[in-house]
Amino acid sequence: MTAFLTGVGLTPFGRQPGRDSLDWQCTAAGMALDDAGLGPDRVGAVIAGYSTVANHLMPANLAAERLGIRPDVAFGMSVGGATGLAMVAQAVALVRSAAAEHVLVVAGENRASGQARTTSTTVLAQVGHAAYEVPLGGNVPAYYALLASRYLWSHGLDDGALAALPVQMREHAVGTAGAHFREPITVADVLASRPVAEPLRLLDCCPVSDGGAAFVISRAPVSERSLQIAGVGQAHRHQHLSELDPDDTGASRAAGIALGEAGMDLGGVHVWGIYDSFSITVAMIVEELGLAPPGCAGAYAQAGAFQADGRYPLNTHGGLLSYGHSGVAGGMAHLAEVAGQLRGERGVAQVRNCEAGYVHADGGVLSAHVGVVLRKASRS
Repeated sequence: MTAFLTGVGLTPFGRQPGRDSLDWQCTAAGMALDDAGLGPDRVGAVIAGYSTVANHLMPANLAAERLGIRPDVAFGMSVGGATGLAMVAQAVALVRSAAAEHVLVVAGENRASGQARTTSTTVLAQVGHAAYEVPLGGNVPAYYALLASRYLWSHGLDDGALAALPVQMREHAVGTAGAHFREPITVADVLASRPVAEPLRLLDCCPVSDGGAAFVISRAPVSERSLQIAGVGQAHRHQHLSELDPDDTGASRAAGIALGEAGMDLGGVHVWGIYDSFSITVAMIVEELGLAPPGCAGAYAQAGAFQADGRYPLNTHGGLLSYGHSGVAGGMAHLAEVAGQLRGERGVAQVRNCEAGYVHADGGVLSAHVGVVLRKASRS
């Protein structure tokens, strides 16, 4: 049995005081339901992502109540940055099993305006090992900085080798309404930005944003704009950095399952949405997937491979690095963008001859991987 993405809701991202996490979730959910042309009474299941600001024990029930939904199934989910696509994968399972005809997947939070930076850093640091990493002062930028140091050393690269990746993401964001950052930047700007956790500098790191995202996953198309969810795949190889295998994080495994289910290979993908919490994150994932040779992601970006008209159009909304990162909703924005591309709705940023897309999310320190293949529903 197939599943379809029938509704998409994505708010602007940025520092936007005045709304709490539930407000952002319900705003995005309303957009997704309107996009699908469905009322709350048609939703049989609600899946909600965690919010580090709200920290509510029953986020799906809370959102359903606010939205006027009385679902048969409701639950929350938390696998870090991979949560958004993991929720989509679970929604697909629900509609394929006939447990629900329409599933609402929703996330959002006011992390930028509603939570102190030190609190956010402390909370997120807990993905590290409680005995061997966190007590030593570990936090998420530091964990990824260790990966970046190893990456640069392993490939004989200098500190500027990754800088073209955030520059490319910003180039995409310049023309994207709703992006957190839209001012162009250069490689020199990246290298001149302040150190956060060496070798990572400020512009190597995604911003913290307020915002929300939501999807409706359905058993059948509801309009000609509905998209087929042709394949989903997951891989969870480790939790802590100390257990990570840099050559097999799980990214290629998740992608292989998703593409295999869709009956496709990499050559059949026309647009990509790849998790990019840091420049090193997207570099390691695209290389593990096989879009660039080891150590060459930055050089590929510099050569234009990831532009909208390049070989691998990537994060054409600006990604986490520039559209922004609002917790679980951050990774969901990649799927929203790929859906917009497949629907032919991206205007001057439109990728030509776009029939299929692949979206990949990562949670923790490359710990949880989920891949989703989308394609136009007219394709069998």
